[in-house]
This record gives sequence, structure tokens and C-alpha cells, in this order.
Amino acid sequence: MESSYLRYLAQAPDHDKDAILEELMNSYGNDVWNFAYFLTRRPDMADDLSQEVFLSVYHNLFRFRGDCSIKSWLLTITRNKVLKVKRSAFLRKVILVDYVIPGGHTRSAEAEMFDRADTRHIWQAVMQIPLRFREILLLHVHYQLNGKEMAELLGIPEATVKTRLYRARRKLEAILDKEKGRE
Repeated sequence: MESSYLRYLAQAPDHDKDAILEELMNSYGNDVWNFAYFLTRRPDMADDLSQEVFLSVYHNLFRFRGDCSIKSWLLTITRNKVLKVKRSAFLRKVILVDYVIPGGHTRSAEAEMFDRADTRHIWQAVMQIPLRFREILLLHVHYQLNGKEMAELLGIPEATVKTRLYRARRKLEAILDKEKGRE
């Protein structure tokens, strides 16, 4: 979806905005949810935050200026919502359990294990590094944003993005090396 197209449609009546929202959700819904989950480590919070992001987008379509890509705009909104929730006193007082792994079924045992073991191991290691480094890695590796886009999304200088990315890689490497030493 082109940014100029979105800006044009943002001025449309509400029934057209419903179609825009649906298209945005279909195109970027998984990205928004994954980013929210990655930052919070909680699937229930990622669900709620994703809904809040798209509700906010619906009400603020006219504010999209086209200075960045639509994906960057949505991820910025997601990040801001996550930070707001993490700062809230409600979250600190009410949520007592960090994370519960839901039970479920897997496909074929050996095939699933070998296909996903390495990837899961790496993502578990990524989840151990501090948030500011974790989000840089996610934006770079998973969402393939460049330094300028990450800087705009995070509200930091591009040089800081490069420094954090370098440090994130070193921290991840140290965790993986430490785990190899235990095996």
C-alpha cells in the first residue's frame, strides 16, 4: 500500500476507512503482533496491544505524513504503546507472572525438533538480552529496516542505532558462546 494512497484515503468517509483498516491489518497485522510480543514476551498483551495499535491507526489515519514507510509508522505506534503499558502502575501491580508457555500440539516429533531447535535456541538467547538491544536486532533481522528507519522509529540518532546493533550482536554472541561451553 503506497503512502500517498494512504494519505489520500485518510480523508475519505468512515466506510472507506474501514476498508483501509482491513487492508492494513491484513498486510501488517502479523508484524505488529510479533513486534508487540517480542517486546512484552506475553501473547495476551501482544493481542491487546495489536488491537490498540489498529484502533489508534483508524482514528489517526489523517496524521500519517508519509515521512516513513507504513510498516515503520505502525511499528513506531506499537513500540510507543508497549512502552506506555510497561510504564503504567497497573501493569506493575496486577501482573504477577512474567510468562506462561501455553501447551499445545506439535507436528511430527523428530522433524519438528530438528527444523526448529536451532531457531528456537537463538530466539531464546535473544530474549535474554536487554530490551534496547533486543528491539534493534528484531528490527534489523526480522523486519529488515535500515539504520535510518530504525533511528526514526526509536527516536535516536543513526549512530546510536549502529552502536546498539553492534553491542546487541556481541551480547548475543556471548550468550551463545557461554551456552556452548556448558554443553
